[in-house]
Amino acid sequence: MQYRALSNGVELPMIGYGTFQIRDAAQCEQCVLEALETGYRLFDTAAAYENEAAIGAALRSSGVPREELFLTTKLWVQDASYEGAKKAIETSMEKLGLSYIDLYLIHQPMGDYIGAYRAMEEAYKAGKLRAIGVCNCYPQILADICETVEVKPAVNQVELHPFFQQENALALMREYGVHPEAWGPFAEGNHGIFTHPVLTQIGEKYGKSAAQVALRWNVQRGVTVIPKSIHRERMEQNIDIWDFQLSDGDMAEIAKLDIGHSEIVDHSDPKFVQMLHQVKVHE
Repeated sequence: MQYRALSNGVELPMIGYGTFQIRDAAQCEQCVLEALETGYRLFDTAAAYENEAAIGAALRSSGVPREELFLTTKLWVQDASYEGAKKAIETSMEKLGLSYIDLYLIHQPMGDYIGAYRAMEEAYKAGKLRAIGVCNCYPQILADICETVEVKPAVNQVELHPFFQQENALALMREYGVHPEAWGPFAEGNHGIFTHPVLTQIGEKYGKSAAQVALRWNVQRGVTVIPKSIHRERMEQNIDIWDFQLSDGDMAEIAKLDIGHSEIVDHSDPKFVQMLHQVKVHE
């Protein structure tokens, strides 16, 4: 496993286990335990995923020392305010059964996310959160946040994969010392990524799959990846990316795959924003 030091010195694994859409408690616990056995130590969840309790139970029962684990969870839009975030942090800690959270992120930059971030800064200073950051912040939003807050985000978790590479966003993150983390590193299966001819041909040189090439490409760009799979064999394949390195030529070929926009979400669409505001994680 490789790690990257965040701006405050906290060490973040370069690959983690994503848990989006694993809502069934028993299945989620089993998947997390299998991921732990496979070698994962970074686990990514969110209040909106409705599986914090199951993940916390798995981590606590695993026997893995707490200091070896890195748990990320996120604030939902419904709680995007100073008081809302204060309560949401406590709720997540209670559901997880943990005395601190390693990384706490604003899930979507909507609502009073600056007020929410102030509450996160307070929890960070109090030792409840080891690091704080944001998700889905395009460059203009990230710049505004960084110029406004006291504790700059340690992480910006955004969509990053060979077909939406966001080099301009990565450049701005480097400028502010914000570490990039990729959700959807497999483009949610779009573009035939698992059998894509360019990725497959590159992988054949190293005895690796197209999926492993896609993950390795992001890691070599300095991006942490959080792939999700409920199948142990794929969990093992996804984490097995440390015994090869893509050449400059490989990286250049993958760079040509960028289409320059997301085909998964459109944060500029008012209907999408309205939909997110309507999603409730509690009464």
